[in-house]
Amino acid sequence: MGETIEFPGAAAGRPRRTRPLWRDVLGEVLRDERREQERILTEVARTAGVSPQYLSEVERGRKEASSEVLGAVADALGLELVDVVGRVAGRLAVRGPVRDEHRRGARSIP
Repeated sequence: MGETIEFPGAAAGRPRRTRPLWRDVLGEVLRDERREQERILTEVARTAGVSPQYLSEVERGRKEASSEVLGAVADALGLELVDVVGRVAGRLAVRGPVRDEHRRGARSIP
C-alpha cells in the first residue's frame, strides 16, 4: 500500500508546463464579465439555474463546466456562447505556447 504512483510529466527534472488550463481562463472570463456588470455571484447563478457554490468553483477554475452550464451562465450574463469561447481563446493566445524543450514527437503541421 505504500506505493507511490507518478503521473506522466510529474517526474523530477522535467520542466513544468506553463500554459494555463482552459477551465482557469474560462473562470477568469466569466468572473471578469460578472464583475464588469457589477453583479453578484448569487444573482448570476440563480439566473443561470446553478448553485452559487458551483458557479464559484467554475469561476475559480476548480470545476469543468458542461456545455449546458456554460451556455446558461453565458445567457445569464447576456453573452453568446461563441463570445465566451472567443474571449477564452484570445487570452490563451496572448499567454503563448508551452515552453517545454523536452517534448518529444511534437511537430508543426503545415
